[in-house]
Amino acid sequence: MPKVVLAYSGGLDTSIIIPWLKETYGYEVIAMTADLGQGEELEPLEEKAIKSGASKLYIEDLRKEFVEDYIFPTLKAGAVYEGKYLLGTSFARPLIAKKLVEIAEKEGAVAVAHGATGKGNDQVRFELGVKALAPHLKVVAPWREWDIRSREDAIDYAEARGIPVPVTKKSIYSRDRNIWHISHEGGELESPANPATNDMLMLTVPPEKAPDKPTFVEIGFEKGIPVAVNGEKMDAVSLLEKLNVIGGANGVGIVDMVENRLVGMKSRGVYETPGGAILVYAHREMELLTLDRATLHYKEQMALRYAELVYDGVWFAPLREALDAFVDSTQRTVTGTVKLKLYKGNIIPAGTSSPYSLYDEELSTFSKDEVYNQADAEGFINLFGLPLKVRAIMEKKAGLR
Repeated sequence: MPKVVLAYSGGLDTSIIIPWLKETYGYEVIAMTADLGQGEELEPLEEKAIKSGASKLYIEDLRKEFVEDYIFPTLKAGAVYEGKYLLGTSFARPLIAKKLVEIAEKEGAVAVAHGATGKGNDQVRFELGVKALAPHLKVVAPWREWDIRSREDAIDYAEARGIPVPVTKKSIYSRDRNIWHISHEGGELESPANPATNDMLMLTVPPEKAPDKPTFVEIGFEKGIPVAVNGEKMDAVSLLEKLNVIGGANGVGIVDMVENRLVGMKSRGVYETPGGAILVYAHREMELLTLDRATLHYKEQMALRYAELVYDGVWFAPLREALDAFVDSTQRTVTGTVKLKLYKGNIIPAGTSSPYSLYDEELSTFSKDEVYNQADAEGFINLFGLPLKVRAIMEKKAGLR
């Protein structure tokens, strides 16, 4: 019997995919769950996968690799999609694809499968990962093949086969959770006119229910990588977990946005990224102090392209690897500490210091100084503005003004 390895979350879609793969293709289904920090969600999965018809379940602890090799490179790049989305689902998919391929090769499987829909971005992210790492493997995407057309249909399919699922027709959010974030889609969120409700939040308290006094947190960086919280050195996973608790308690990191999907449509989602929001803000503050103007501004342009590559699932591409080399070069002096004030959903800078600071108080002061000759500015302005002056003279001679 040929084998298929399924990226299994235990959610509605992947739960019904197991019997569908067996009924449709005659496959032996091996389930694989990537532990990316979902926490308690992982506990019932093995029993559930077997009851759903899988022959076995691999649960792979990928938290360290996820944070160090996927989250932190994106953080250092400053990549944020469309100014709001911190890419929590996007950079998880290539790692899951990588592990799917590894287990497929170990098990001698002929195919891998995923539960992404034909409307979403994740189908692209999974399949580009497989194409880059194991192009010989077949990829089965049931949502592009079966007759199920809605989550309501999927619930009916599950109930007919006695498969327990974590959603109902009344509570029908599609969620994705890892150590970086949790996303919420579907239900009333499908209308951008509807406000998000506080009852959907799982990692973050509503800002209005956050403490009435601010919380201060200090992040230590070494070459662009966060290494300490409040002076305590921590490993990558523990650091992010701690910041999730601190940020979540202060209502930080809630994003409600309408985004442009890769496949051409707009979608609406609510993201909770409490620790990630703190790190992105802190890293930006550190760069503002330690990077020169030309490098900072060019890096901002590059960050937009980097975010698109991650969002589009092109993680295993030469361009991303080349951009990483540029980013790492810029991060050599991004070392120091950033202090932030968290207050009812807001992140406010409260002081930044670095041994590589480019801020010179003597140059910047409004008080009397002995190092800056203000008269020098006249010659600079004359040269800097020379093209404008020449154009104005030409336009006057040509009667254009």
